[in-house]
Amino acid sequence: MIIEILKALLIGIVEGVTEWLPISSTGHMILVDEFVKLDVSDSFLALFLVVIQIGAILAVIIMYFNKLNPFSPTKDEVEKRSTWRLWGMVIIGCIPAAVVGLLLDDWVNEHFYNKVVVAAMLIVYGVVFIFLERRNRVRLENMMHSRTRRGRGMTKEQAEDMLFRVQTVDDIDWKTALKIGLFQCLAIIPGTSRSGATIIGGMLCGCSRTAAAEFTFFLAIPIMLGWGLVKAIKFILAGVAMTMTEIVVLIVGVVTAFIMSVIAIRFLMGYIKKNDFEVFGWYRIVVGVLVLLVFLLEVVGILA
Repeated sequence: MIIEILKALLIGIVEGVTEWLPISSTGHMILVDEFVKLDVSDSFLALFLVVIQIGAILAVIIMYFNKLNPFSPTKDEVEKRSTWRLWGMVIIGCIPAAVVGLLLDDWVNEHFYNKVVVAAMLIVYGVVFIFLERRNRVRLENMMHSRTRRGRGMTKEQAEDMLFRVQTVDDIDWKTALKIGLFQCLAIIPGTSRSGATIIGGMLCGCSRTAAAEFTFFLAIPIMLGWGLVKAIKFILAGVAMTMTEIVVLIVGVVTAFIMSVIAIRFLMGYIKKNDFEVFGWYRIVVGVLVLLVFLLEVVGILA
């Protein structure tokens, strides 16, 4: 049992970190699965890989509980209405992914869930992050230079305020929420990264890095909770009993994913206050190359 617990611990760490950083949890899970395989039933493994996401989403709920709670006694009526409005934007943003997911999820998994597609998406969106951030830097420099030539200086913070019209999640309107939701649909292709797709979409829609990241966290709540509950209900209705080892593995995985999610979210929100997403683009490219390498080693028979 100890070995299986250690495996669950590692998988929980990977899930908790990669779920929120825009680096694709699927790509990392493929790499982990090559070397760490849980000794559990197939039905339990399918449940485990989804339910540990509930641990990750609980981190968001707890960390942002006051902001997301429209019944908080510390909020006045204006703040409560603002919170309800935020939930409305989240629901609007979830509609496209919910529709596309229900219609195409099984088909996409059947045709696109393979190492080549995952590697390609890791690399492609890595390049997109690098291009987008470099374009933003050029635009910022041009804005600051233009204002300086006219005798009116501008700080980098002021330029970013002009470049990103949506500074906080409270500024997101229904049109922006819907557009970000459409970008989230891209994440149905394995290797894209749900957080990566929505952050890119948010920034292209004029959201600041902070607003795009926070809205990404909130969009995950109904989708990931709902999917986790559906998987759990299907597992229970199937009448499959869990062994004691599987119960412990599930608990360890969920708790670990929760703890690592808290760490990852705090790191990301602190990091993007002073930095951009380019480093994540380069990291995605490296992971994509590693996934391709694993695929090639399997083709030549080195990895079974």
